[in-house]
Amino acid sequence: MVHPSGFFEDMSAHRAPKPAFGLSVDGWTVRVAALSSMEGQGPLQKVLHEASLYPVYQPIVNLGDATVHAHEALIRGPRGSPLHTPDALLRAAAHEGLGFAFEYACLAATLRSWGQMDVPGRLFVNISAAVLKQLITSQGADALLKLIGDLGILSRMLVLEITEHERVDDMDSLADVVAQVRSAGVSLALDDFGDGRSSLRLWSQLKPEVVKIDKYFTKDISQHGDKLKTIQALLQIADIFDTSLVAEGIETKEDLRVLRDLGISYGQGYFLGHPNPEPVQYLGTDAKRVLGERQIVVFPELSRATPNGQLRNIALIDAPTVSADTSNDELAACFAEWPSLHAVAVLDREQPVALINRAQFMNEYSKLYYREVWGRKPCVAHANFQPRLIERDHSVDDLVGILTSEDQRYLSDGFIVTENGRYVGLGTGNQLVRSVTETRIEAARHANPLTFLPGNIPISQHMDRLIKKKVRFAACYADLNNFKPFNDYYGYWRGDEMIRLLARLAMEQCDPQRDFLGHVGGDDFMLLFQSPDWRTRSENLVQAFNTQAVGLFDEAAKAAGGIEAEDRHGLLRFFPFTTVSVGAVVIDGGRFARAEEVANLAALAKHDAKRAGTGLFERAV
Repeated sequence: MVHPSGFFEDMSAHRAPKPAFGLSVDGWTVRVAALSSMEGQGPLQKVLHEASLYPVYQPIVNLGDATVHAHEALIRGPRGSPLHTPDALLRAAAHEGLGFAFEYACLAATLRSWGQMDVPGRLFVNISAAVLKQLITSQGADALLKLIGDLGILSRMLVLEITEHERVDDMDSLADVVAQVRSAGVSLALDDFGDGRSSLRLWSQLKPEVVKIDKYFTKDISQHGDKLKTIQALLQIADIFDTSLVAEGIETKEDLRVLRDLGISYGQGYFLGHPNPEPVQYLGTDAKRVLGERQIVVFPELSRATPNGQLRNIALIDAPTVSADTSNDELAACFAEWPSLHAVAVLDREQPVALINRAQFMNEYSKLYYREVWGRKPCVAHANFQPRLIERDHSVDDLVGILTSEDQRYLSDGFIVTENGRYVGLGTGNQLVRSVTETRIEAARHANPLTFLPGNIPISQHMDRLIKKKVRFAACYADLNNFKPFNDYYGYWRGDEMIRLLARLAMEQCDPQRDFLGHVGGDDFMLLFQSPDWRTRSENLVQAFNTQAVGLFDEAAKAAGGIEAEDRHGLLRFFPFTTVSVGAVVIDGGRFARAEEVANLAALAKHDAKRAGTGLFERAV
């Protein structure tokens, strides 16, 4: 990239010479030649005088059809010289105070070179926001239009890639400049969006045709679910603004697969093509093979999801409050007016400081002579000054702590709900139990709390992606045999250990790029294989589990070959070691429309496998 963010150390410190942007290439030559008359000519001045800058071109690839969509021009200095690399050129420009002249020379060299080659496709050219503003303000968009026309470049094939946009102080004036550029038929792109300095407001105000995502968010995206979520958010914004996205910095096939399946329009990076003096017409073999794959990738956010849920919609009681000065008589009148109210919060301004339990207070208030002696006294004598405070946007663990606390007052008193520290209502013990239960169930649909593997919702989402792309895959439903008697006999701690063993062994048999593993619930797992050797992987899973599960039994059970336990009818009988059954169905792309259909077939295959007792059973579709 010619002008990355941070190039100009102090824009105001550079004396920006009036650009000699003429109506022909000669206009540029005159401006650069004038530098030779300056005393103490520096190395970069000499390069500009000799017009020895030249561009190389890196392809920008359409990730949908694996074609070369455009090229970005990247400037180079004389070959074999200290100023050959972009970094060296940028340092020299800053040192010699030639920022503006250097940019103009880069733009001139790029346009001249591209016009002479007469190649198809669009051209992305870097230009800082400051230079673009000065260029259009001093010369007008018509001068730019005539220049590119004289060079044989169609304006609709040129994209000005705005750099240094984090230094824009007057967005309105830049928007006016952009409007003039766009009226000339030239498109706009924002470079390095998301690098911490770029502006969402600039995207909204300029509405560029293209936004290039900073490589921080694309590098190793196949391993980071948080980066994937960021890209998904940018896709939503791009859809609002009708903007095409370019993912920069694609260096591996794994990252390319994720970006391809996310629906990013275009990509750029070394895996797709290195900068080259000659523009390329066709994509390389490796990249084309990846983009042509029918398989889909397993998104990193689904491979091991977080177990924590959020309780944002907990039911609140919009209850009255009291202050430290409220009397016992006034509090009793409040409880009489609100007969179902279990407690009252004591506030200091808007902040809760205590909680008074109704039953405990009324028990004291109803005693003989209490009203006469204590009726006008402050009610805070009955307050619990250590109430449980819960922020409205809190995690499940905050409320689970109440249920597991040794202080059971919290179940009878309930809890106070705050928002940014301010009182918003009360919650009861019953609401607490119900909210925790509902949230745990909902969280388990996304991520199983025992194995942290994706739950039913991610399983269905991944299956829908497979069906939508008409991928051929094997849906395998794994279930344990004789698990309930094992769990009853040894207890749920040992049962959980058995389930985690199956999860670990199943994960070992999955290709993380191709195969998806989800935990349906209990001892049921779903494996969605795109690996062609799925049968071997499934058989290995059965063999490994059946061998290692024996180690979870005690020595007496190992000697007997199993345990004696009650069956589902309460009768004592012998159960052999716990094993696993895997029911499989091979799904041909295009035959099904909904994930539910595939899930039902896999469940039927599981039942067939348990009846057959052969470990792996493939059901014909």
